[in-house]
Amino acid sequence: MLFTIVRTDGGVDGILLVIAAMIGGYMAMNIGANDVANNVGPAVGSHAITLTGAIIIAASFEAGGALIAGGDVVGTIKNGIIDPDLVADRDTFIWLMIAALLAAAVWLNFATAVGAPVSTTHSIVGGVLGAGIAASGWGIANWNQVGMIAASWVISPVLGGFIAAGFLYLIKRTITYKTDVLGAANRMVPILVSLMAWAFGTYLMLKGVKKLVKVDFPVAVVIGFGAALVVFLIMRPYIANMTKALENHKSSVNELFTIPLIFAAALLSFAHGANDVANAVGPLAGISEAITGGEVAEKASIPIWVMAIGAVGISLGLALYGPKLIRTVGSEITELDKMRAFCIAMAAAITVIVASQLGLPVSSTHIAVGGVFGVGFLREYIKSSYARTLQDIRDHHADHDQEAVDAYLAKFEAADVETKGKMLREMKQQAPGTKLLAKRERRGLGRVHRIELVKRSLLLRIAAAWVITVPVAGGMAAMFFFMIRGMMLP
Repeated sequence: MLFTIVRTDGGVDGILLVIAAMIGGYMAMNIGANDVANNVGPAVGSHAITLTGAIIIAASFEAGGALIAGGDVVGTIKNGIIDPDLVADRDTFIWLMIAALLAAAVWLNFATAVGAPVSTTHSIVGGVLGAGIAASGWGIANWNQVGMIAASWVISPVLGGFIAAGFLYLIKRTITYKTDVLGAANRMVPILVSLMAWAFGTYLMLKGVKKLVKVDFPVAVVIGFGAALVVFLIMRPYIANMTKALENHKSSVNELFTIPLIFAAALLSFAHGANDVANAVGPLAGISEAITGGEVAEKASIPIWVMAIGAVGISLGLALYGPKLIRTVGSEITELDKMRAFCIAMAAAITVIVASQLGLPVSSTHIAVGGVFGVGFLREYIKSSYARTLQDIRDHHADHDQEAVDAYLAKFEAADVETKGKMLREMKQQAPGTKLLAKRERRGLGRVHRIELVKRSLLLRIAAAWVITVPVAGGMAAMFFFMIRGMMLP
């Protein structure tokens, strides 16, 4: 506020700019408190990095992304959600944007307080939509775009969840289900980390560097592939050297993903700072342009002081209020280890790349949280299926003595996934033992084997927050717009 006062000539416009700068800073703090947790939460939850280290890395790279790759020009109307030509005049536009910023910030503040990670993009979209309708009626809204945003409530988490679960299943089949875990890790981990480098290299080109240098998709893919080759050449001897000191156990493989996870948290934060800082500074830049230029603008140049408000605000909000959401994403939804966190980071980059090329609207928040749920539900399915398989083995050997059954189970549990499959096929070809349980009792036992590793109450709370983000932010923005107009009209 003090900095902005020095830069204005006073009067009503000067006061409005000071108020807008204050609300823009408040919005940036809430982005840091809520949205940044998705970038570092899995790494913290898996103990790849401490909470303090995550905050330092994320704050530094968020601010760096905003200041270095945030761009010189920003769209003032997020996602083209309303038609600025239908805004009556400059003053109405300024009131509209202040109302939208304040509503989005207040909603994010509430969501952070109750521990619900929500989309900051959807928050500001809802704010602009609600204030725009209040200012110029229902016809100002681009309802096709609103429909696309509503579709992203399903597209983002489902796509992120499936990709994260797919990578976790790949790791299990190619590494942790093998008898020689370390030998499999020596072969697969350099390839997996190289795939991550390819995904992140492409992601950064498309979502960060493109604001500095024009980069199209094929060039971004080629640059990402070059980064992947370099990473593979570095990681292969590094992983081979690390595995020499590890025990041949699946838990040892987690240590191989520590460094990649730290890099992933940093790169996700950089890309997030470059892109999502616009949620705070876009409306503020539009207000500044309207005050200095005297007209409504769809795109506005970003003064360095406006970008600084966004960068510092995000970092400050993360440092002060980020730990709550970092813990929610990192440890409260489901238990994460480094392999699972690696899969979530992969999903975050790949989903954005795929969706952007297909023209699908996605939210980084929804992708990351969907990835956490995806790996959690896969773990539930695998553990429940394994428990049922063990019960089937006991039932099949019902006529055998207990020592023989225990010996067979011990052999089964020690085998790799291919041998397990072979043992089950051979078992099914043999005559089954006498069923010890009736059909109804077996159904009840099946319910016992439904292992729950994902907190359902948190799933419902987060899903509800996602669905109401746009309407709640819109309703508050409309209310704030009428309040501001009532105070400003003579």
